[in-house]
Amino acid sequence: MIVTSSSIKTPPPPHPPNPWAASQNPNNSFLPINRRSLLSALTISTTTTPFANSFLNPMSAQEVAFARGLFQMPPVRLTNRYFLVRAGESEYESIGVINTNPVAKTSVDNGLSEKGKKQAVRSAFDLKEMGACDKNCWIWPSITQRAYQAAEIIASVNGVSRSYIVPEYSFLDARGLGAYEGKNLEAVSEVYASDTLSPTIKPPPIDDGTPNESVSDVLVRVIQLMSILETQYSEDTVIIVSPDSDNLTILQAGIIGLDLRRHRELSFAPGEVRFVDTNSVPTYKQPASAVYKCLKPPNCN
Repeated sequence: MIVTSSSIKTPPPPHPPNPWAASQNPNNSFLPINRRSLLSALTISTTTTPFANSFLNPMSAQEVAFARGLFQMPPVRLTNRYFLVRAGESEYESIGVINTNPVAKTSVDNGLSEKGKKQAVRSAFDLKEMGACDKNCWIWPSITQRAYQAAEIIASVNGVSRSYIVPEYSFLDARGLGAYEGKNLEAVSEVYASDTLSPTIKPPPIDDGTPNESVSDVLVRVIQLMSILETQYSEDTVIIVSPDSDNLTILQAGIIGLDLRRHRELSFAPGEVRFVDTNSVPTYKQPASAVYKCLKPPNCN
């Protein structure tokens, strides 16, 4: 006898209707979600989602170390390359007169002198030789006339579009010297003598609107500038063009951790260019007492 079997399987009987569900929702209308069901659903989703741990667990120590926060001096790291440039000599400087009142910063007299134009051209070629703009760059000059003129020369020599010149309206103003406004440039030595005693000493005030800024005041401004640059750009090249030396020396002193009372040691000549290389600058070591003692001010050597 030949026995044959059929490959067709009998489908399972359908589940009997749930009379409780039908009675609870006879018209298949929307039922409100109760609190217990919602909490249960959330618990299941967070335990089964593959990314749940990354949201629920705190950041690791390494992640915290590399997270961006408020810019501080000295910085933990710099995300951009920086070149510091002092603008060339101004018309006021050519006649030996101190002019730091921001009201006059865009005047023609605050522009580059003939000597200053040559210094600006030299700084532009120095930047080109250093390869500052080989992969494009941003130029951040003070809106002070001589600094912006220097930025235009730098852009022209290095083939940078004018759209990459970003004028800075306040954080890069020349340091306000108060009552020294209008005096001979040689009088600045008195300000620097005070700087060696304390970074909080201000020049004497004046009532013509010229600010009298201490080293600490300038430090606040350059920190604000660096906070913007480090937030706005990443792995870019930024050329900072300042109308005076103090902005740059205080900025560099803060970056390398040098005592701010010694910022004058980093003085910039008109038209000088300097690359900010934190790895090549030796770390400044404070005295063991952590107190700078000066027995015969202003001669503190």
